[in-house]
Amino acid sequence: MATFMEKIKALAKADKKTVVLAEGEDRRMVQAADTILKEGFADIILLGNEAKIKEISADLDLSGAKIIDPATSELTADFANKLYEMRKDKGMTPEQASETILSTLYFGCMLVKTGMADGMVAGAVNSTANVLRSALQVIKTAPGIKVVSSFFLMIVPDCEYGENGTFVFSDCGLNEYPDEEKLAQIAVSSANSFRSLVGAEPKVAMLSYSTYGSAKSEQVEKIQKATAIAKELAPDLKLDGELQLDAAIVPAINASKAPGSPVEGKANVLIFPNLDAGNIGYKLVQRLAKAEAYGPLTQGIAMPVNDLSRGCSFEDIVGVTAFTCVQAQQQKK
Repeated sequence: MATFMEKIKALAKADKKTVVLAEGEDRRMVQAADTILKEGFADIILLGNEAKIKEISADLDLSGAKIIDPATSELTADFANKLYEMRKDKGMTPEQASETILSTLYFGCMLVKTGMADGMVAGAVNSTANVLRSALQVIKTAPGIKVVSSFFLMIVPDCEYGENGTFVFSDCGLNEYPDEEKLAQIAVSSANSFRSLVGAEPKVAMLSYSTYGSAKSEQVEKIQKATAIAKELAPDLKLDGELQLDAAIVPAINASKAPGSPVEGKANVLIFPNLDAGNIGYKLVQRLAKAEAYGPLTQGIAMPVNDLSRGCSFEDIVGVTAFTCVQAQQQKK
C-alpha cells in the first residue's frame, strides 16, 4: 500500500507545477532539486548565483532545473517596478524596490505572483518572519482570509479516529495566542487544507478544556465566540465547539457530552486554542502514537508559500515541495 507521501507525490505528478526553491545556494536545496527532478513530480526554479549553485551541485544532476540570479536576470527591473507599485503607498521608494527585489525571497514571490511559478519553498536559511513578510507583501492573503497560519498533517497508524487516522492539527507553529477572530479564520483555512490534501470532508473541532459550557472562563468564552464566527464565515462547514478532545473524536463521548453536535465525535480537523497546546499536542501524538507529522505547512496566503525549519533535511524540502504542488493545484481550481 502506498504511503501518504507517495500519494501526495502521485497527485503532484498528475498535474505538474513549477516550484521556486528560493535558497538555491544551500546544499540541501540543490539535493532536493536533484531528487524532485528525478522523481518527476515538479518543475524547479532555483534562485541564486549560478556559478555558486553549480559549484555545490557538481555531483548532482540539475539539468532539468531553471537557475535564475536576481542580480543579473532580465526580469529584475520589471519586478522592481511591480514591487514599487505595490508598496509605494507604504512609503517604498523606487530605489528601495530595486534593492529589495534582489532578495531571492522577494524575487521568488514575484515569480509566483506573476504566474511564472505556482509556489515557493524557503526557510532553510531565512527566518520564518522573513519568508512570510515577503509573501504577504507581494502575494498577500487569500480572499476572505486575514491571518496566515500553519498546520500539521498527522497520520496516526492503526487509528480508528479522524479520517482513518488522518488529521489536520492547527495552529501548531505560528500564531501564539490567536484571538477569536483569528481562531475562526484558522479553522476555515484548516478545513480547506484538509479537503485539498486529504480529499475528504473536513469535520472541525474547536478544542478547549470545556465542552458546551461545562466550565466557565474567558478562555472558554473565546472558543465559543470563535466557533460562532467560524460558522458565519463558513455556514456549510461541519464545525463545532467548544469541545474537549475526547468529545471531538470519540462518537460515544460526543453523544453524551455534546448531543446534536454536527461533528458527531468524528472530527478530523483539530483547532487548538493557542500555540502551547498545538505544539505540545502534535508532538505528543507524533512521539507516543508514532504518527507521521508533515509540517508545519502554511495556509492563508493567496498562492502557496511554505516555510521550512532551518534545521531541515533535503528530504524535508522534497516533501514540502510535493505538498506545495498539491496546494497549488487546489488553488488553481
